[in-house]
Amino acid sequence: MRSSPENFSETQLEEAVAFCHENGVKVYLTVNVLPRNDELAQLPRFLAHAKDCGVDALIVSDLGVLDYAKRYAPGVAIHISTQAGVVNYAAANALYRLGAKRIVTARELSLREIKEMRRNIPEDLELECFVHGAMCVSFSGRCLLSNYLTGRDANRGDCAQPCRWQYALQEEKRPGQYFPIEDGDGGTFILNAKDLCMLDHIPALVDAGIDSFKIEGRAKSEYYVSVVTNAYRRAIDGYFADPQPDYKPDQWVRDEVTKVSYRLYCTGFFFDDPHDNAQISFAGGYTRDWDVMAVVEKWEDGVAYCTQRNRFFTGDTLEVLAPDIVPFSVTPKAIFNADGEQVEATNHPMMAFSFPCEQPLPAGAYLRKERTEQ
Repeated sequence: MRSSPENFSETQLEEAVAFCHENGVKVYLTVNVLPRNDELAQLPRFLAHAKDCGVDALIVSDLGVLDYAKRYAPGVAIHISTQAGVVNYAAANALYRLGAKRIVTARELSLREIKEMRRNIPEDLELECFVHGAMCVSFSGRCLLSNYLTGRDANRGDCAQPCRWQYALQEEKRPGQYFPIEDGDGGTFILNAKDLCMLDHIPALVDAGIDSFKIEGRAKSEYYVSVVTNAYRRAIDGYFADPQPDYKPDQWVRDEVTKVSYRLYCTGFFFDDPHDNAQISFAGGYTRDWDVMAVVEKWEDGVAYCTQRNRFFTGDTLEVLAPDIVPFSVTPKAIFNADGEQVEATNHPMMAFSFPCEQPLPAGAYLRKERTEQ
């Protein structure tokens, strides 16, 4: 399901898995496309190579791919993708008998249904659930709007997202005359689902017996993934440090998920029936109140050396985001370009610059700034 981004070459996959394992990170390789007959011949080599690379699990949705994975990548754990649409414990148990170690449930399940599934499946069958990211107005992975309107296949990561388009009614005998579905100048985004965010509900997710939280990341920026993942890591660790049923993450953690591009948030199907709460956003596009200004390359002798991502000026207040620390602010009193010349702003894309900074900044830290004009 990666259409726009280029996939890994064999060598790149080897290097990626090695790098992740050197840093204590597991690699789950998505093989959740629904292959056509003429694509099956490529699978044995692909799966065997994935095993040789040392991937920790294969995420599959097609029964034929599952069978191939057992034959050509024996010993590699099998995770069942949300694309498989598992909504009951009978299906989960059947997949377990076929070799699945983990089920990524359909996004359309409530916590009550997940808890019931947990009670009726083997203890060693893990459950993974989406907790953050875009929701599909149709059943996840089964929507054919994109295929019908544009010929782009959602299952192959090529969805044109027509659910996000703006719609109005048109009467047969009045072509070109549009009738808004609701009062408003521009029609309505009637199919436009809000984004899922379960950051405030860690106790309920844990109580339901979920083993792993899944965060949307495909086709997202590394900044988005790092910010959201960091927020959930802090929220989870905070809960387990003092597991109270009314636990809420620290406010700065809750604020993090609004410092990326996002749609209005909701809790998906976990608590509400969509008949009672449609959770549709009647505004198009994303909310984006913060921008990344730079990435820190190194800090040395009271000076931060960075690479620009967006323009900012001397005296602007920047927020530092880095692993294992609470975000804090810095205000560059002077900015110097790569030649050591003082400049008023970081005017050039990807320019190298530096500024005096008493507090050490770790390499890879993001410097971000809140937008002042909305």
